[in-house]
Amino acid sequence: MLWYAIHTKPRQEAVAQAALDREKVTTFYPKLRRKKIVRRKFQWVTGPLFPGYIFARFDFTQSHRLVRYASGVTNIVNFGGKPAVVEEAIIQTIQEHCVQDVVTVEPIRFKPGDVVHIQEGPLAGFRGIFQRELSDTERVVILLQTMGAGARVEVSREQIEKA
Repeated sequence: MLWYAIHTKPRQEAVAQAALDREKVTTFYPKLRRKKIVRRKFQWVTGPLFPGYIFARFDFTQSHRLVRYASGVTNIVNFGGKPAVVEEAIIQTIQEHCVQDVVTVEPIRFKPGDVVHIQEGPLAGFRGIFQRELSDTERVVILLQTMGAGARVEVSREQIEKA
């Protein structure tokens, strides 16, 4: 039995997985947990790691119709009319990074004194020195060195990266 990528209907990954599980088809639906802005605050959200796709392990000759017509499934991914086999090593690598099928992406932690680059926004391109995080928000305070003087500014954590 080999692993195949299954294309699902929009936002129907869990439906497709449940339908295939009921038919005793081995599935893998990896999810991604990350911080996202919800109502102007960052919150942890979990969604598909590969939106619109799950993986299933089955004997293609015996079960392809069962899989293809399961609830929530659009099609079995194929190239040139042949089903696309996903290597076992790829599935194992993804599984190694998962805890209960969820990959968590932690935000980068900054320490006071870290040199940072502002990547976007009106101050894009400037360098600064990280000073502190503001409580209960994803805003940070950095010290910009411009024209020989320092200025403290607040920016979104998402706008900076370590230099």
